[in-house]
Amino acid sequence: MTLHEDATLVLKGYAPEQGAGDQAELRQAYLDHLAQHDDGMWKACGAGHVTASALVIDPEREKVLLTLHRKLRMWLQMGGHCEPQDATLEVAALREATEESGITGLTLLPGGPVRLDRHPIPSPCNWHLDVQYAALAPAGAAERISDESLELRWFGYGDVPEVADASVVRLLEATRSRL
Repeated sequence: MTLHEDATLVLKGYAPEQGAGDQAELRQAYLDHLAQHDDGMWKACGAGHVTASALVIDPEREKVLLTLHRKLRMWLQMGGHCEPQDATLEVAALREATEESGITGLTLLPGGPVRLDRHPIPSPCNWHLDVQYAALAPAGAAERISDESLELRWFGYGDVPEVADASVVRLLEATRSRL
C-alpha cells in the first residue's frame, strides 16, 4: 500500500465528533485533493499537500511540548512533510514528532487522527493539509532541540492559548477529550 492509499483510508475512516466545526468539510476536501492529485502527499504538489503532525503530551498528561518554529516563529506542535520512507500517516507523524522533539519512545494516542487543519504557507508549498495526531511521551523523556526549532518548551494546558495560535488550541482541546 502506498502512503497516498494509506492517507485516503485514514481520512475515509476519520469520523469527527459532533460539533467539531469544519472537520467533516475538511475531511472531504482532503479526500478530493488526494483523488485529484497523485502527488498530493508531496511537497512538490503546487496545489498543496498532506502533512502529518503530533501534539506531544507529558506522561502525567498535564503539559504539552511545543516548538518555536524557526521559519514561522510561532509556537506549534511537532510536524511537517511526509517523506518517501513513511509507510503510513501515523509513521510520518511519529517520525516528525520524534525528530523535532528529540524524544524517543513516543506513542500515538489510539483512535487515529485527532483533528485536521488546513492552513496557507509560503510558496512554493502554498497549502498544508495537516493530519494531526497526539503522542504521549514516555516517563523520563528528555527533549532535544532540532535544526527546525528555535526553542522547545513544555506548557501547561492553560498556558497554551497565551502563546500559540487558535489551531494549536483547537488541537489541544480535541486531544484532551481523548485523554
